[in-house]
Order: sequence, then structure tokens, then C-alpha cells
Amino acid sequence: MKTLKLFFAFALSATLFTSCYTEVLVDDIVDEPRISVNQLLSSYELWYVDIGATQGYGETPFLQKAFTISFRGGIVYANNNIVGLGNSGGGFGIDVAEYDAYDMILDVNHDLDGFSTFDVFQVDHNTIELYNPDNDTSYFLDGYQRNDFDYDFVFYDNIHYFLQEYEAWEKVYTSDFGALNEFDNENFLQFLAGGNDSEFRSSQDVTGTNVNRLVWDYTGLYGVGNVTNNMYLKTLTLDYDYFDNEYFELTVIDDETIELFHPASETVYEFKGRGYIQFLKNADAKGKTNSKVEKKRKFKNKRVDNPRENTRT
Repeated sequence: MKTLKLFFAFALSATLFTSCYTEVLVDDIVDEPRISVNQLLSSYELWYVDIGATQGYGETPFLQKAFTISFRGGIVYANNNIVGLGNSGGGFGIDVAEYDAYDMILDVNHDLDGFSTFDVFQVDHNTIELYNPDNDTSYFLDGYQRNDFDYDFVFYDNIHYFLQEYEAWEKVYTSDFGALNEFDNENFLQFLAGGNDSEFRSSQDVTGTNVNRLVWDYTGLYGVGNVTNNMYLKTLTLDYDYFDNEYFELTVIDDETIELFHPASETVYEFKGRGYIQFLKNADAKGKTNSKVEKKRKFKNKRVDNPRENTRT
């Protein structure tokens, strides 16, 4: 009899313990606060558009152009240009759109591209997915605070686009030292955006010629390469069929000036950008900017590295 009482006491205790545990779990699930889509979008100051992670065959133009976007009080800000990256708009970039967010849905009314709607998914603690049902394409954005974001890395990892953000590059300096060579005669360079994204043009018109009056003497292909263990130094190769390739070491002096060192002749050149192209809108759009006409930007086929993966010292 005593054994039977002990058995029932143990069974009753186990039942009560299980009931209490189940109740705690249910309460935890019910009471757990959910983050709203507005809270999610504003949890980071910058969202880096990882263009290489895009899934789908469609395009959402304003995301395709942007390096970063930000959501601030109903306004979308974007860094669409390499020129001024980190300085424009206090690091946020420029005002490009208005947005409304509700029930994990994001509606964007872009100043140029019009209306787009997205389903918003939180992938991990600092990654979101924006799925556009109209073109069945997902963009993945990584969140950063401005003081944690490596603007320099993004700038130098995308020099290809920096070169395209001016209508032309005018030669403003040639060193006294260095052997005479064919490139001494080239006074203007242009790196074309859209279409074939690796075309350049050159002109031997006299320095000081208005960009709109330039006669482009040659059109060829160009390539920008990296230098091992030196993020700040790039290589530039211009394919001139009639006198072979011209190879340079490229250094950025500031947002409108580049230096080209020509190892074959040991000559140093400096070029200044003429006719800045802002990737947003034309000059008549709300009077907000003196931008040139809109140009479609194409990104690299390879993945654009996440700034957090920068290993430079």
C-alpha cells in the first residue's frame, strides 16, 4: 500500500511539472515581442546591396544602381555613386524615393523609377531579403552603422565605376621625366557605362577643349585589376590595337583626380574628371540636383565583397 501511494505521488508530481513547463513555453511564445518592418529597416543606418547575391533574372532599377540604401522617416537615401562615397549626405547619400512599410511589406515610390513593392524577410541578425513579386527577384542587403562601414573598401573595390562617373578625363599633367611614347599624344579618356561595360575612348584634341566638342579618335576595351596586398593601387590596361596595349598603375588622388604611372616609359600622368554624372535623375526632376541624364549601371558578374570581409591592416 505504501509503495502504491509513493507511485501515485510521483505520477502526480510529474504531471504537475509537465503542465507548468508547457504553460511557461506557451506564455513565452505568446508574450515574445515581434519587431515591426519599420523597426527592422531602421535598425541599421546603411544597407549594403550585395548585388552578387541577387536571386532571379529581373531587375529593380533603383537597387541595381545603389551601393547602399537607407530608410529614414519615410525617405529612402542611396549611395549610387563612388564619387563622394562616405561624404554625400553625411554618408547616407542622396534622397531618391519615399517609402511606406507595413506587415513585412515595403512600398517604394522612386523619384525616377516609379513604384515598387517588396516582401521583406529577415535572413539573420544583419541581413534582409527584399523580394519583388513583380519580377520574381530577390535582393539581399547587409546592415551596418555608418561608423562601422568601410567606405574606403567599397570605393577601391569599385574603381571600375568611379572611372565611368565623369563624361571625360582630361590630362592635366605629364612628368618631365620618362621616355617619349605614343600615349603622350592622348589628352582625353572616357570610360563608357552601359552596353559593353568595358569600353573606353580616347581623344588627341588639345587640352581645354569642351567635353561636348571632343572628337574621339579611338574606341577599345579596358580592364582594371588589383595589386596584391595593396588595396589603394590598381592596374589599368587600355587595348590599343594599333600600338599594342598600354599598361598603367592607377592611383586615386582625390574624387576627381587620378594618377597613371606608365612603367614602360616611367612617365607619370594626371587626369581630372570633367562632367560629373550623378546616377539619380535629370536636372529637371524636382530641381533637387544638377545631375546629367540617367545612365544604366551594370555591376560586375562576380560577387561584390561584403565590407566586413576586408582583411587589410
